[in-house]
Amino acid sequence: MINKNSKIPIYYQLENLIRTQIEQRELLPGDALPSERMYAETYDISRMTVRQAINNLAIEGLITRQKGKGTFVAEKKFQQALQGLTGFSEDMFARGLQPSNRIIHLEEIEATPMIAAKLMISVGEPVLVSERLRLADQAPISLETIYTPTKIVDKETFSNIKISFYQYIEQQLGYEIAHAAQEIESSLATPYEQKHLKLKKGDPVLYMRRTTFLSNGKPFEYVTSAYRADKYIFTLQMPRNSD
Repeated sequence: MINKNSKIPIYYQLENLIRTQIEQRELLPGDALPSERMYAETYDISRMTVRQAINNLAIEGLITRQKGKGTFVAEKKFQQALQGLTGFSEDMFARGLQPSNRIIHLEEIEATPMIAAKLMISVGEPVLVSERLRLADQAPISLETIYTPTKIVDKETFSNIKISFYQYIEQQLGYEIAHAAQEIESSLATPYEQKHLKLKKGDPVLYMRRTTFLSNGKPFEYVTSAYRADKYIFTLQMPRNSD
């Protein structure tokens, strides 16, 4: 499996060998990899060579190291393209996963100046605030807070919606969702996020803030979400401008 006479570096051969085992599901997410010593003895190569291969795979995100425990195959991340506007439930169904929500907090408040500006309403207008834990196959993925005018949906109605919120807006209310403005940044999970997303101190999250607009130009939601950074990759196609 390792050809020492090849012009291909030995560390790269070992790296590809492990990558192939992961891609072909000979090694599954959560499986422990052999120790550096075992790889070195099995293929009669130096531990430094093994370490370089392992480091490259860790940088690639295929494996993770757990201090005092070993090296493990990483959970596969969800790739979310940023070209189109879809809801969480639609994304999970498209991947063959079962989405679900756990409402943590639900109340009606008066719009603050910041929320009023995001939703293009007057300060003090009634707004529904919903904080939800979003899950896929019962695994926590993101912690989401939605702000939406109560003239769109009130507390009682929201708590009884059986379809995705976007489907409710389009199918039940008859609105057309047009576009959204979104920004993403990374940070470390807060203790509150660690608790709900089952993360450890020092684990990263991806923060997403989005304002979504109807075809009439009016925003109907402002959303803030904390995604598990070990579960999500956001992708974007970037054509080069002619000018």
